[in-house]
Amino acid sequence: MSAQVLEAVKKEMEQSLEGLRHELTTVRTGRASTALIEGVFVEYYGNRTPLKQLASISAPEARLLVVQPHDKSILGAVEKAIYQADLGLTPVNDGKIIRVPIPELTEERRKELVRHVKKVGEEFRVSVRNHRREANERIKKLLKDKQLAEDQSRVALDRIQKMTDEYIEKLDKALKAKEDELMVV
Repeated sequence: MSAQVLEAVKKEMEQSLEGLRHELTTVRTGRASTALIEGVFVEYYGNRTPLKQLASISAPEARLLVVQPHDKSILGAVEKAIYQADLGLTPVNDGKIIRVPIPELTEERRKELVRHVKKVGEEFRVSVRNHRREANERIKKLLKDKQLAEDQSRVALDRIQKMTDEYIEKLDKALKAKEDELMVV
């Protein structure tokens, strides 16, 4: 019984870690990354559709993204969506493709992004702690229902705590790496 709870909490914590990693890829570091605009939604035939489904996105240079819509008629809508996404990017439409130059980050903007990254990181730490709390409650319920011996529950609770510490550490490493990347000029 406790093995199932441990496996479930490990899976949930791993999902939180992956969620953080994905979230961090969307934070601009001054280098072109297709992840910056993949999640931008474009109004396409009345539906909000992710840009990555409507166009091929590439980063041919360190400071440039190129968006080539599969349907040329949506160039204007794609340009508008990127501009309105409030990413600090200004798309340039040449009638065939959209070029998105990545401007240099100012010191103030870098610090602002680091604060944002820390805030996002704290949300994911809370998520991991919530998974721990839920798993602890399931173990305590198993103990109360006499489906688990007291010593087994103690071992399971210790394992859950160790797992929590391990995932918090992994989150912190990912955050530190992103902060370092942001502060490199």
